[in-house]
Amino acid sequence: MSTTHSERLRGLLEPLVSANGLDLEEIEVSRAGRRRVLRIVVDSDDGVDLDACAELSRTISTALDETDVMGEDEYQLEVTSPGADRPLTERRHYVRAVGRLAKIQPHEGDEFVARVLAVDEEGLDLEVPGVKGRKPTARRVEFASIAKARVELEFNRKDKKEEEA
Repeated sequence: MSTTHSERLRGLLEPLVSANGLDLEEIEVSRAGRRRVLRIVVDSDDGVDLDACAELSRTISTALDETDVMGEDEYQLEVTSPGADRPLTERRHYVRAVGRLAKIQPHEGDEFVARVLAVDEEGLDLEVPGVKGRKPTARRVEFASIAKARVELEFNRKDKKEEEA
């Protein structure tokens, strides 16, 4: 997708997504056989449900039909939320991950897994789980020192309400 095409799509889609109280995370145009696929990834602090994606898809489809931004070729529109294990690249992604485990690869040092406790403008406060009976340890990581980060899926985590009971 050319920069101009990407800018035109973003210019059209961003106000529509924002008007629905969502954040535009990604726009991707790819080929699937003869057709193109326009995948739009949206999110919010409260997550995105199927109804919100369907409503936004109808709004976007109407707007695309009224413009020539996708050209004359056939395309398939997909409006979706990010996957559970998507990369954390923006401050707002880390804020949404508070309370969850994240795998963090610093620019220097070894990759580690820790629970995100708090996020501020400069970085993260983390709790690194203890190994072999040791207690968890606190760790501070600045955003500038993070090369990659991703939420880790937890299948056996108890809800906070269950823990307090």
